[in-house]
Amino acid sequence: MRTTVELPPELMRAMKSEAAARGETVKEFLARAVSHELGTVEGGRPRKRVKLPLVPATKSRKVDITNDDIEAIFAAEDAEKYRAQ
Repeated sequence: MRTTVELPPELMRAMKSEAAARGETVKEFLARAVSHELGTVEGGRPRKRVKLPLVPATKSRKVDITNDDIEAIFAAEDAEKYRAQ
């Protein structure tokens, strides 16, 4: 089906650029974007929803971690990675 859509020039440029970067035509890009917004996959079928949690937890535990803890973990991983080289 054919239709006309009027878009602001900056949005049209961004859409063309993104479609080209993905190796799609503008038509393919728009069809995918609209399908995504409507929650369907190609063919008009409803997209299956993922219900979380994917893996049920046996116990509910809180993790107490700070940014300093995360930085220390990354530093240790980097040290181990570069030591192996």
